[in-house]
Amino acid sequence: MKKMLELLTEEVTRAFAECGYDEKYGKVTLSNRPDLCEYQCNGAMAAAKEYKTAPIQIADAVAKKLAGSPVFSMAESVKPGFLNMKVDEAYLAAYVAGMQADEGRFGCEKTKHPKTVLIDYGGPNVAKPLHVGHLRSAIIGESVKRIGRFVGHTMIGDVHLGDWGLQMGLIITELAARKPELVYFDENYEGEYPAEAPFTISELEEIYPTASGKSKEDAAYREAAMQATYELQHGRRGYQALLSHILHVSVTDLKRNYENLNVSFELWKGESDAQPYIPDMVQKMKEDGFAYVSEGALVVDVKEETDTKEIPPCMILKSDGASLYNTTDLATIVWRMKDYRPDEIIYVVDKRQELYFTQVFRCARKTGLVGADTKLQFLGFGTMNGKDGKPFKTREGGVMRLEYLVESVNAEMLKKITENQKSKENLAIGEEEANQTARMIALAAIKYGDLSNQASKDYIFDVDRFTSFEGNTGPYILYTIVRIKSILNKYRGLGKDASGAVIAGVHSASEKNLMLALSKFNAVMENAYEETAPHKVCAYIYDLADAFNSFYHDTKIMTEEDETVQKSYIRVLELTKSVLETCIDVLGFAAPERM
Repeated sequence: MKKMLELLTEEVTRAFAECGYDEKYGKVTLSNRPDLCEYQCNGAMAAAKEYKTAPIQIADAVAKKLAGSPVFSMAESVKPGFLNMKVDEAYLAAYVAGMQADEGRFGCEKTKHPKTVLIDYGGPNVAKPLHVGHLRSAIIGESVKRIGRFVGHTMIGDVHLGDWGLQMGLIITELAARKPELVYFDENYEGEYPAEAPFTISELEEIYPTASGKSKEDAAYREAAMQATYELQHGRRGYQALLSHILHVSVTDLKRNYENLNVSFELWKGESDAQPYIPDMVQKMKEDGFAYVSEGALVVDVKEETDTKEIPPCMILKSDGASLYNTTDLATIVWRMKDYRPDEIIYVVDKRQELYFTQVFRCARKTGLVGADTKLQFLGFGTMNGKDGKPFKTREGGVMRLEYLVESVNAEMLKKITENQKSKENLAIGEEEANQTARMIALAAIKYGDLSNQASKDYIFDVDRFTSFEGNTGPYILYTIVRIKSILNKYRGLGKDASGAVIAGVHSASEKNLMLALSKFNAVMENAYEETAPHKVCAYIYDLADAFNSFYHDTKIMTEEDETVQKSYIRVLELTKSVLETCIDVLGFAAPERM
């Protein structure tokens, strides 16, 4: 289906052309004065300059041409030359009925030019627990992936684990100090290594910070860790077997935590997967004349004439020949292009890393790792802050583990559900269902609370506000869906069936407002992907939920005596529920059956 604005623009464009004016002036937009009209066109103002005619004369002529149009119930000119319009109710009802007939898509056509898009949105370090700093990357990236998939692109999510470098050497060194008898430390051992890891995830998470602390105070310890890192990276069998154990134990735990957020990845690759590509990549950069030695390090210049600030060279190798994050990220691009040939790679990363990614992207393009037709996009996100406006911390001032944050919101939602049940003297929800419902609402509260903000903006993580059932919150959206489900269940419980009915016109102003909100769905989804902006989906469903609740309060749905009208109401409710559920699915959460 064409978008509503496209259809309205076609009608107004035709009127401009019939009046002798260029079609380019017929663009229709949503009204910025909804108290006066639903749509507007300001083209007469611009056309006046070209045709040396008063804008009101042009607007008058176009308005007359639109009189009697089946598309508009009102089209009037307003000084100094605006066109104010309202869509015809029958036309709108037919459009919404067309959305309903397009089951699962609701008028949102899949892109005619599907792309392969690889999205990098994880970035946790192995051997460390996820903390609140990982929240935004995970849920923004997951939503962008789901939106892209809905509009028809092939979306591939990669967690991009931090599994290389000194942290691995630190773990190996500390493990050797604690359990020197382990076979992994015997350089002469030639047999098979044990299948089971010599540590649990809890032990592993304690080993790394201990080792990191020691390395800051003990130079010999740090030197040993650097040596272990070097030997790991140069193929020492025992150390590589330990790396495999570290990865297996860590990834198993990471998957459990990401699943609790309803976040998944198609690829569980890490920095270590890029290492085999580094030597050839570096050699080619040298041979092609891009990489040169500066102060002992190997660098590539990435500054451009149009730069308004200094962009330092991209360092490829340190003076001792060691690789850096830049090296790994560039080599990761090499294997991604080799294995998947994506049309685009999106990096969902803290916005404070923008300069770094500018260097990496420019280096990748300049050295030919990607072609001119491959888009590299940096989607930088802002900071999640506490109520004090500073980065979110525990009460003790430390960085909170992500699972503890989720558990605390779960507990808050369970408390509210329990209190709500008691206040209604309705204890129909059992303990298991209450816990499951609390988890679903808590996830909506967390994700919607984050995603409703523009990704690049900092925001305050306010548990009290996010878990409220009123206002622009996830629980409010879920409550609206559950309310619709309840009405539909009551209707069907009476033995009634509206499945063969059609949406039969508009019966009130609030119903028209609901249909107008529904009609924006396809435009919102396309725009949200094009601008990598999940917050636009949040804004849309909040408006849609508000429009439904106004309709619900104004309309006696269950007591409507005209069966045709009642069936039409039910069909509108079914479509509203489906559209809301589709939207929250691309945001990464779902609604319970009751609350």
